[in-house]
Amino acid sequence: MKEPEITATDILDALKRIQGILHRTPVMQCITLDKMSGATLYFKCENFQKAGAFKARGAVNAVMCLTEDKLAKGVATHSSGNHAAALAMAAGFRGTEAHIVMPENSSRVKVAAVRNYGGNITFCESNLASREETLLKVLEKTGAVEIHPYNNARIIQGQATAAYELLEDIPELDILLAPVGGGGLLSGTAMAVHHFSQKAIVMAAEPEMASDAYQSFQQKRFIESVDPQTIADGLRTSLGSITYPIISQYVNSIHLATETGIINAMRLIWERMKIIVEPSSAVTLAAILENPVPFHGKKVGIIISGGNVDLSSLPW
Repeated sequence: MKEPEITATDILDALKRIQGILHRTPVMQCITLDKMSGATLYFKCENFQKAGAFKARGAVNAVMCLTEDKLAKGVATHSSGNHAAALAMAAGFRGTEAHIVMPENSSRVKVAAVRNYGGNITFCESNLASREETLLKVLEKTGAVEIHPYNNARIIQGQATAAYELLEDIPELDILLAPVGGGGLLSGTAMAVHHFSQKAIVMAAEPEMASDAYQSFQQKRFIESVDPQTIADGLRTSLGSITYPIISQYVNSIHLATETGIINAMRLIWERMKIIVEPSSAVTLAAILENPVPFHGKKVGIIISGGNVDLSSLPW
């Protein structure tokens, strides 16, 4: 088997870097959702993380690895919101600037979060080509260091710490389930399970309306996301050159969720667990409820990716 891109030492080192800066988030259960799914579900609640999402783990790890010289002109990225806020926050910890390219249709609450953390925002059209082109201009203008939202080894190492903590708390898990957009969280989850679990397998959940990772996985070739129309705004990006090979090798399967299923699952989590999650977080539960057979009777660890939702524009 090919040597994994991310080593066990990489993940443990990332954990040391973020400890004392970020939260070790709780693991929660819900008897009602267990009964509905036919599985025993353990929710790793990254909606309680600083900046409201798992993205803080990767961003802080990446920024903490930079030397003072590298940080002098700031950091930059493109992001629909959670990585943007996380990077702006992480830059603040190191006393440097964050230059953020955001799609013009980004959630208002996520735009506000980036501004609250001191990020300098440049808006662009809502497609990957526009994101990358606009970011290139920002990098040329500022001389900042690019911190890609998912196609970056330091980012993946940081995201892996969420699954590592979940495995420490619930070592008997059969399955770890994570949402997939660009693949940073899923890649990190897969690497953590590969290195630190003897029995668990990794599965992913993706919106049916943004199913590029599913198609890439099934057809064994990279398929780009083109104009995805899903409520799960954090999962609209394509896989990367680092994340795609890791996912291809270490993920067991990818399951799709309908838009109705995502909204229903989001509402269920709000009503039954009394916690706020964003649509991208609800894709995992939706995938289980709409594809119950692989999960039946299993102990399933679910990473709740974030809770940054616009309360003035709920989908119900």
